[in-house]
Amino acid sequence: MKLYRRENYLKKIRAFYHADDIIKVITGVRRCGKSSLMETIADEIRESGIQNENILYIDLDLRGYRSIKTADQLENLILQMGTAVGWKYLFIDEIQNVFGFEEVLNGFRSEGGWSIFITGSNSYLLSGELVTKLTGRYLEFELFPLTFEEYEKMKAFYNKNIDPLPANEMNRYILEGGFPRTIQLEHMADKRTYVQGVVREIFEKDIRHRVKIREKETFEAVKTYIINNFGATVSINSLCSALRKNGLSVSRATLTRYLKALTDAKILYECSRFDMKSKRSLSGEKKYYLADLSFYFAQNTDNRIHYGPVLENIVYTYARAQDYSVSVGRIGKLECDFILRDNEMQYSYVQVAYMIALSQETEDREYRALEAIKDNYPKYVATTDSLLQRRNGIKNINLIDFMKNGQKF
Repeated sequence: MKLYRRENYLKKIRAFYHADDIIKVITGVRRCGKSSLMETIADEIRESGIQNENILYIDLDLRGYRSIKTADQLENLILQMGTAVGWKYLFIDEIQNVFGFEEVLNGFRSEGGWSIFITGSNSYLLSGELVTKLTGRYLEFELFPLTFEEYEKMKAFYNKNIDPLPANEMNRYILEGGFPRTIQLEHMADKRTYVQGVVREIFEKDIRHRVKIREKETFEAVKTYIINNFGATVSINSLCSALRKNGLSVSRATLTRYLKALTDAKILYECSRFDMKSKRSLSGEKKYYLADLSFYFAQNTDNRIHYGPVLENIVYTYARAQDYSVSVGRIGKLECDFILRDNEMQYSYVQVAYMIALSQETEDREYRALEAIKDNYPKYVATTDSLLQRRNGIKNINLIDFMKNGQKF
């Protein structure tokens, strides 16, 4: 099947296609499209005139390669495959399946003439040996499930129906989620079943084998609770108290370990709070957002959309996919939903609300925090309103149109 090319990511990586001094590491939650992205990179390299025999592609999850578990086995396999003369392009999928892979990669990188691309499903790939042995010698490119823009473009690419009303299409995106494989499935029940399978796979491959989960039921209860309360401000203490009220006693240490397992597996993303007056991060209080909203809807039979946290989650992942660093801002007693910082250290501020046009009180609440920020960086109130306004230099944007066009804050 012809692959949809995710241009938002390809354009970030193209400058490094032929760099033999830097290992390209593609990370992201399972099934978000890392393998397909690597395949499209290999296709583009082929199209540039590189011969097939100079492009080596190893998927360590496939039957033919699943026995490759040691560094020596991996090195021998690469040497057997890489007999072509000249520059070689090495792609390895699920590299963390091989113990001690770091020294093998570093050896080929040091040799020169090898442009190396690897994928991994969690932050295990960027911990321990890889960081210490390859510091300064790799770049991480983090991949997210489809943004709303990509969701529509991918549906068009595969000739799937797109609702002519953008708001209806946004609701479908919210309920279906952004895992690329679900685009090919016709029925919502099948899409939900697929996502439930992804969650089980993440637990088996990214969590259970790397974290000692003695009480699976307790872990499942913590996972369910935090997924059901995405976008809420929490601390370890408040989580412990909330779980106790639900009849579950979990120690702070265990809860911290479980949350780290979920963030390492990229089911959750941790968003810290930042005090804009003291210019310091606020320890303890955080928000957790989902890598994909389908994680919530796949474990809940209720299809009602609670637009407050849902739209926040969409803005969070959209901003992260565009390489913004994201935190939650506090200005005295007021809160700014998001402080965004780009790679050039430029800031922008975003408030997210379902609608403000029908209520002066809601409008005032959303604008008040931004009006309290005394700098000249761009400020946005992102809503689904069709009638937009401008107040004190703050832009009111229609979030659906904004994301549909791939705009940047």
